Amino acid sequence: MACILLIAGYLYSARNTMKRCTTLIGCWLIACPLLTQAYPIAGLAPDRRPEGAPVMSAPAETTPTEARMVQGIPQPVPESISRWIKDQGGWFTPFSHPGMPGRYDLRGWHDGKH
Repeated sequence: MACILLIAGYLYSARNTMKRCTTLIGCWLIACPLLTQAYPIAGLAPDRRPEGAPVMSAPAETTPTEARMVQGIPQPVPESISRWIKDQGGWFTPFSHPGMPGRYDLRGWHDGKH
């Protein structure tokens, strides 16, 4: 506490603005790392999941159907897309949700039929 009072007194009594700014910035640079909390660093053990991290035990019940995923894609659906849909699992994908309307609606999501 005494150190803070000494620094504050110096800042207010100093006539040179550059000294005040330099001292203030120096104190800030020293104090910031000391005041911050220790956060975990990501990537130190990439082969292990952190303790307490959520684990996906079963596919989500709301997984979109294949018919919804291929809506707007001409038949026959290419094999690469069928494999991709099968491998998608419970991960989120923007391809099963309508995007922008109008001329950007290439798959016909906004035509009112689906």
